[in-house]
Amino acid sequence: MEIGFIGIGKMGFPMARRLIEAKHALTVFDTRNEAMDRLVAMGAQAALSPKDVADRAETVVASLPSLQASFEVATGANGVIEGKRVMRFVDLSTVGSAMAVRIHDLLSKRNIVQLDSPVSGGVGGAEKGTLAVMVSGPRADFEVTKPALDVIGKVFFIGEKPGSAQTMKLANNFLSATAMVATSEAVVMGVKAGLDPAVMIDVINAGSGLNTASRDKFPRAVLPRSFDFGFATGLMVKDVRLALEEMKSLGLSMEVAEAVGRLWEVVIRDMGAESDFTSAIKPIEKAAGVVVGGKGGHAAK
Repeated sequence: MEIGFIGIGKMGFPMARRLIEAKHALTVFDTRNEAMDRLVAMGAQAALSPKDVADRAETVVASLPSLQASFEVATGANGVIEGKRVMRFVDLSTVGSAMAVRIHDLLSKRNIVQLDSPVSGGVGGAEKGTLAVMVSGPRADFEVTKPALDVIGKVFFIGEKPGSAQTMKLANNFLSATAMVATSEAVVMGVKAGLDPAVMIDVINAGSGLNTASRDKFPRAVLPRSFDFGFATGLMVKDVRLALEEMKSLGLSMEVAEAVGRLWEVVIRDMGAESDFTSAIKPIEKAAGVVVGGKGGHAAK
């Protein structure tokens, strides 16, 4: 099918590449020409703006890093909302349910359907086509886009209510964020007491403490001290903040979430938004006076 794709970053590029490899006809736009050039070399057509993309394709997909970027691309001047051909806007970004509803309401005035479709699984999942793809919106439009979404991962229809897929994504990423800092605290405790962190991770992964951080992040990026898993601290903190906002809007008790949120605010303060989110362990190590990983954990000198 003919697809417009806006946002060719760390996540967007591999998803767009997979769509081209699956023989979909792509028109692409990004603020960085070099990002577009790589896809044009693979067979995509370059556009001049989000509106230009929406002038050429009935289905426009976006993968963007912030709420403001999604809002402007979808509804701003020279945005998708001004396109002559577009019928549906598929937003793969994580923007929270309130922003998703806001975008939905504005697009609907121009008879453009919004499919809220955040993804989970990181850059690795985008490259391998194994993302979890959560979709909310009209069922008929979901069925039209599903063959394309199947190329980038496992697709789940969450419901027709605008913003529902965002709520699902925030629940997922809250758990991911919690697993990262909780596992960091557990392993730092063990290293402080003299345990080998590699043995700790092996035991946790064989036992009831198994989680995505112990299974994937620690072996790949923490124990080797590479901190290159491929997801920015700034993006994780954005998702945690959005989850907290959603919980508050629902009037929920959220003692664990608030504690997790405080930890991630320390991480972004100390490590910076551009750091890999696996570096969340570093402030915890520093406070404990230990280093986890390498050839084994040791007390800091």
